[in-house]
Amino acid sequence: MNILLVYAHPESASLNGSLKDFTVKHLENAGHSVQVSDLYAMKWKTSLDADDSLDSINGEFFDAVMSSRQAFDHGRQSEDIAIEQEKLRWADTVILQFPLWWFSMPAILKGWVDRVYANGFAYGVGEHSDTHWGDRYGEGNLAGKRAMLIVTAGGWESHYSARGINGPIDDILFPIQHGILYYPGFDVLPPFMVYRTNKVDQAKFIDITHELGQRLDHLAITTPIGFRQQNGGSYAIPQLTLREDIAPDRSGFAIHIE
Repeated sequence: MNILLVYAHPESASLNGSLKDFTVKHLENAGHSVQVSDLYAMKWKTSLDADDSLDSINGEFFDAVMSSRQAFDHGRQSEDIAIEQEKLRWADTVILQFPLWWFSMPAILKGWVDRVYANGFAYGVGEHSDTHWGDRYGEGNLAGKRAMLIVTAGGWESHYSARGINGPIDDILFPIQHGILYYPGFDVLPPFMVYRTNKVDQAKFIDITHELGQRLDHLAITTPIGFRQQNGGSYAIPQLTLREDIAPDRSGFAIHIE
């Protein structure tokens, strides 16, 4: 299997750095081909702007959506974007690894998504009609591939439980798993979480890597999160609201999971 690991942590000697090294070695020892996009080491440009197109003109009005589309359609994207898109095409499975900073991913990883997910590549694809509203949420150019998050958090697991002060971890990760991953077509596997990172000693690290190794060994057969497919009949189109007979007395992120 071809596996792309997109890694976002500034310190190679950190817990995240050790987990990244373990993941790469474990996957390669199992016979997989692995590429790593180490965003800090790459000094990844975070902001999406006119310079992402080779045809940008100083002083010209910048329309992010149209500029992205034109550059993608005509092969005029900056080289770093095109390289990352090719990695995504190559990969059977994509792993995003990052520390949970202020309830989301680090800015450098969000910037990778902003720039690599070009119009025509990850969004803006498929017909829009009264019965089909684009190829997204279960369809799209990345359909048939799998994705998983490896996330570290400083707080206790109970802080991210159903009644925890930080909110349920599934809700916190929903914009990433349902939006960034499921939207362009990935089958999204349950995340691998590490809590209380400042309490991880050598013994705990061994336990964590044992559990992570098992997850990595089962990437191809793990049941994905059961997100409802947009064009599969669960949603009214073009309103894109869940049918009234599905989970009629519920609301929130969980209603979008079967």
